[in-house]
Amino acid sequence: MLNDSSSPLRLLLTRRSAKARDLGAPGPDPATLDTLLAAAMRVPDHGKLAPWRLVVVEDRERLADAILRLYRAERPEAGRLELKALSDFAHQAPCLVAVVSLVKDSHIPAWEQQLSAGAATAHLMLAAHAAGFAANWLTGPAAYLPGMAEALGVPGGRIAGFVFIGTPSRPLEERPRPDPAEVVLRL
Repeated sequence: MLNDSSSPLRLLLTRRSAKARDLGAPGPDPATLDTLLAAAMRVPDHGKLAPWRLVVVEDRERLADAILRLYRAERPEAGRLELKALSDFAHQAPCLVAVVSLVKDSHIPAWEQQLSAGAATAHLMLAAHAAGFAANWLTGPAAYLPGMAEALGVPGGRIAGFVFIGTPSRPLEERPRPDPAEVVLRL
């Protein structure tokens, strides 16, 4: 069983993302979403800097417009199908949270702050799975557009990912995982 929430370890050992395009209603209600966001904030954070922002995207049309505007500025020759795919990206799943890395001026290395943003993203996903939903962490072209973090209200930030949350419309399928013999080293 994938995303088995019978215990924390079982959830970690069976965690599986769902495709964002396959996530439908229901999504988390406002109180549940607040709980998921609170879980995302309980990550390692050297220096207590909170070097990330969690942007709940409620106005998907506004997000789609920003993506299209910024994308056209980079690629004025973009075709209709390319632009439609970008607009569709913004409208997937009933719930969307953008996680934005926001490195602070500090003695804490930027890399550690960026890792904390990645951990917040992973915690958000795990919390969604633990609450009975499925999630998908995507970047794609939208995450790398100059001005995207500013469009999300986080000047100077960098998109760590867009986390889509909802209920899978089809059964999740396992995917190949790394062979521990190839990725685990013992010193």
